[in-house]
Amino acid sequence: MKKNTSAVKNAGGIKAWSFRSHQLLVRRVMQLTMFIAGLHVCWVFLSNSASSIEFHTFSHYFIAQLTKAGYESKLESVLRSASMKDKTVIITTLNDAWAKPGSIFDLFLESFRLGNQTKKFLNHLVVITLDQKAHARCLALHKHCYQLETKGDNFTGEAFFMTADYLQMMWRRIEFLGTVLDMGYNFVFTDTDVMWLRDPFKLFYKDVDFQIACDFFNGNSHDLNNFPNGGFNYVKSNKRTILFYKFWFNSRNVFPKLHDQDVLNKIKKDSFVSNMKLKIRFLSTSYFGGFCQHAEDFNKVSTMHANCCFGLDNKVNDLKNLLEDWKKYVALPENEKNQSHPSWSVSCRESVERFKQRKQKNKGRFRRRALAVTGFFPVFDFDFQDMTDRSDVFNGNSSYLNNFPDGGFKYVKSNNRTIWFYKFWYYSRNVYPGHHEQSVLNNIKMHPLVSRMKLKMRLLSTSYFWS
Repeated sequence: MKKNTSAVKNAGGIKAWSFRSHQLLVRRVMQLTMFIAGLHVCWVFLSNSASSIEFHTFSHYFIAQLTKAGYESKLESVLRSASMKDKTVIITTLNDAWAKPGSIFDLFLESFRLGNQTKKFLNHLVVITLDQKAHARCLALHKHCYQLETKGDNFTGEAFFMTADYLQMMWRRIEFLGTVLDMGYNFVFTDTDVMWLRDPFKLFYKDVDFQIACDFFNGNSHDLNNFPNGGFNYVKSNKRTILFYKFWFNSRNVFPKLHDQDVLNKIKKDSFVSNMKLKIRFLSTSYFGGFCQHAEDFNKVSTMHANCCFGLDNKVNDLKNLLEDWKKYVALPENEKNQSHPSWSVSCRESVERFKQRKQKNKGRFRRRALAVTGFFPVFDFDFQDMTDRSDVFNGNSSYLNNFPDGGFKYVKSNNRTIWFYKFWYYSRNVYPGHHEQSVLNNIKMHPLVSRMKLKMRLLSTSYFWS
């Protein structure tokens, strides 16, 4: 009987414990539910009261990521379609001013068709268009076109040298090319005013990260004192070049008034570049020439660039003449090509002469005005000279370059010879790093390149111009 009573009591105890446990479990479930509900209410409250700036920041970031993904996906498709087997593409940029019928773009494409074994490279050419008109024109003539988003910038018209539009366009180009490297593609970048006459890949250096054409080549492809031209370069995609392009692009903030080519000249000897072990070579103008320094031998020339030539009309006129020179050479029998010594008929000089002829009618008025102000013309006829400079010491012969010019007083006409000369003078500071500009002038005034450019220079007599 006692056992039964004890069993009943134990059973009752178990039931009581189970009931209390059940109540505790229910209470905790309710607490958890209330806690979750509270979190939900707080989230709703915070969402409604959160600042619009934070929300928009998140939204813009999310949209930016989607846009970037779409941008790279579209670009990847174009690059893949145009790529060679080793993931190399040829890239040029184009705006409406250069895309018009009969303008630079037409001549550029024609050069591939006229060149020796260059037509095949059209299959690997990607044209980066900077506006809608240029893009439409590209699609009408070529199969690999990609319109670059320019964030509201207007690159439709001719971007004159060193204007704000010009600088913005050049830096946008460097940024874009860095993106191409980041995507794993090697590239040959070519300005649209570079005429392709032979296969350049046979002439590129092996195992080099970055190789670039020159305005002026000093004969040593390793020498960083060469004067590079950003209008033609071959770059392989690797960690060094990706980092280098980022460094180059970011350096625009250190040199805000310089364009990409001048900034390259500033950073090419920087310890940061040397420490990354970037392999740089400079391409000889004997093969990769231009209007600054010709590729004289038609049997060797690979490309010709309309550098040291300013103004769209001037470039178009002289590139047309250049292609005519090439056609005449190609038409020669093979045995005559090696024996003949053809030369380029122009290097933007005739364009300047045409410009001067249009101004000839105003010449008399200009002379009278200058004479009234300066009294110079009875002493020296400036009309026949490009540059006249006062002398520290004058030996009696104004044509004698061994006079000692004084940079403090000079008269310089604007033409392609003087534009070229000032560029050459400026770049020469790297060759004579311890000299000021007057000393550098004395070093370069009899340089073969200056005489070949046919710069007309005279020194002013100290009898009239003394210091």
